[in-house]
Amino acid sequence: MISKVLIANRGEIALRVMRTCKKMGIQTVAVYSEADEKAPFVQMADESYLIGPPRVNESYLNADKILAVAKESGADAIHPGYGFLSENGRFAEKCEDAGIIFIGPTSKVMDLMGSKIEARKAMKKANVPIVPGTEEAVKSTEEAIEIANTIGYPVMLKASAGGGGIGMQIVNSDDELRKAFDSNAKRAETFFGDGSMFLEKKIDHARHIEIQLLADQHGNIVHLFERECSIQRRNQKVIEEAPSAFISESTRERMGKAAVSAAKELGYTNAGTIEFLVDSNQNFYFLEMNTRIQVEHPVTEEITGIDIVEQQINIANGRELSFTQEELRIHGHAIEARIYAEDPKTFFPSPGYISTFEVPEGENIRLESAVTSNYDVTPFYDPMISKLIVKGTSREEAINLLRETLMNTRIEGIKTNVPLLIEITNHQEYLSGNTTTKFIEEHFNLLKK
Repeated sequence: MISKVLIANRGEIALRVMRTCKKMGIQTVAVYSEADEKAPFVQMADESYLIGPPRVNESYLNADKILAVAKESGADAIHPGYGFLSENGRFAEKCEDAGIIFIGPTSKVMDLMGSKIEARKAMKKANVPIVPGTEEAVKSTEEAIEIANTIGYPVMLKASAGGGGIGMQIVNSDDELRKAFDSNAKRAETFFGDGSMFLEKKIDHARHIEIQLLADQHGNIVHLFERECSIQRRNQKVIEEAPSAFISESTRERMGKAAVSAAKELGYTNAGTIEFLVDSNQNFYFLEMNTRIQVEHPVTEEITGIDIVEQQINIANGRELSFTQEELRIHGHAIEARIYAEDPKTFFPSPGYISTFEVPEGENIRLESAVTSNYDVTPFYDPMISKLIVKGTSREEAINLLRETLMNTRIEGIKTNVPLLIEITNHQEYLSGNTTTKFIEEHFNLLKK
């Protein structure tokens, strides 16, 4: 059984995993860069090891250094969190070869889902609806233009590897596609080592809704219902909630069954998420699969009462799921607001010294934070510094609690997106649940006042 876990990550997700490990009586090992020497996650771990300079390729992306620490510390498992090496099939394979348990799916499945082109093929085989688009990588700009004219503009130009919106662009014409193809391919090559591009039909008025899955090593698979993640900026999520205020019970059931079917087709194990685009008529289409825990997993935990990290560890230990699909229920409504160190008008990062960091505490308020007062936010990592999660008996109650908590939050020394988050909670379209992935773009002038 797992007795010591190395967390191959940093910030709030490292702290999150450590809390569950301590609850389970499991020792924890932190790895950290020079920039994170005084970070809370380093102090909380039972053991901490410096692995390199601030730049991620010399620290958090250095698989060999992390594996060396795992061996030195006697860790028998690695939890990758999200980002960094969490969806790197080669890293998972190295863990397997070293006899270290990788708390996640197999490297084979990870590699398959890591290619959006191969993922589309797998979903098609599992009879999961996919967005009309290319089945193979597009080889040239001219080929892309020919395909785009067949599909019909607007189209989504996407990188096959990676995520986070890198290499992704909405294209409305031949001229735009000519300008976008090579630049996005080069960017994807730089970030992911793979410049393969493909095209999908752009779904207008789409919502981003995802299904959380848990699958053990004995063939048992359940879904933990859906999360709505439609409020985004630059293809990065800002506010997520569960359940969705938009979809019907019958759509929820169909989406859940489709996600479980996909996991069965893949032979998937551990926690994972199937992301869908949903149109105004509640038709849903496969977007991608995340083979890791998601940033927004707390909202699912709040409405189900299930500790997803604990389930990940139990599954990695070879245990069967202790509940069935029929036993799962939705209780209340939960919302997560991501707090970014960024200018709320431009979305540009705003690193610097936080002199004051105060978020109200109380019943149904949960804070997952990477920072404290008297903390330096460096420019080396993602600008998300905290996640504020609230729960209510209804969506309205949850929104009111979120707004009140944000209005009484004090973060001094840097710019954050808290003013933007407050404006969102006051916006009529958000209050009515009428939000698509274009929400911030369409209402930005109202939100930045």
